[in-house]
Amino acid sequence: MTDFIHQNPDGSYTRISMPSTPPSPDPTSLSAVLSKDVTLNPTRNTWVRIYLPSKAVLADNSSTTTAHNKLPLIVYYHGGGFVFTHVSTSLNHGFCDTMAAQLDAVVVSVEYRLAPESRLPAAYDDAMEALDWVKSTDESWVRQFADISNCFLMGTSAGGNIVYHVGASASAPASVEQLAPLNIRGLIFHHPFFGGVARTDSEIRGVDDLVIPRVTTDLLWELGLPIGADRDHKYSNPTADDQWSSNCARIKELGWRLLVAGGDRDPVFDRQMEFVEKLEKNGVSVISHFFPGNPHGVEITDPSTAPVLFVLLKKFINNDM
Repeated sequence: MTDFIHQNPDGSYTRISMPSTPPSPDPTSLSAVLSKDVTLNPTRNTWVRIYLPSKAVLADNSSTTTAHNKLPLIVYYHGGGFVFTHVSTSLNHGFCDTMAAQLDAVVVSVEYRLAPESRLPAAYDDAMEALDWVKSTDESWVRQFADISNCFLMGTSAGGNIVYHVGASASAPASVEQLAPLNIRGLIFHHPFFGGVARTDSEIRGVDDLVIPRVTTDLLWELGLPIGADRDHKYSNPTADDQWSSNCARIKELGWRLLVAGGDRDPVFDRQMEFVEKLEKNGVSVISHFFPGNPHGVEITDPSTAPVLFVLLKKFINNDM
């Protein structure tokens, strides 16, 4: 399971080839969701893929779209252990495409820099830059159809980890002011990827897990963390950060709602449970839902399992839980 990436003699890295899907921007198509790519930072080669339910365009053409019925905005960060997969990877594209349709939301999926070429915090920096782009862009699909005052940050696996660190940065008073009128309402952690030096029970049970065995997760942290850092670094183990309590206090003060969704067969399950428990101890409003028998990231790899998750997400976004 560690053959997804190897280092070449010249020091560069080659990753396993994965199917990709192009965007579908044509409004005359029969697609339930339209999508298009927009450059974020050409120097860093980062970009976003925007997903827009096509019925929103039809409503706009019939002059029924107003400021009061714009769609919720989900800024999404994909998984891949900070090391592999892209916005255009078919698994990620399919998930976001279906999510936009099922949640009736505009989804902005962020292509961030990958490790080890760009180790953490590069992905966090790109993820924050995407928020600044959203609040200031003239891109019509965002300006015309997305309610940026009703924004949710969501990430899967490593993307869930990114959501925490971006949320911590975005909750700082200066960031809240700088990002206005973008208004974050909640954070959604989908199978968030956390770690630590001491092995948890779920990590011990999942040593040979079919999705993320220990040898893979250890390699991902080795490639993703700053050189010389261990898994108790705050990027891997946020609850060990000396700023944890103050980060929680700001999130609580802003009234953000948090959702942690996963499965109890995930080797990271105990880390996720600890994350929830420590959020609750700090007074943060958090809802947790762990699907029995589900492995890590199953809604991405097996789309047939995703409808139940989307029902949960829609209730959360509509504040109906």
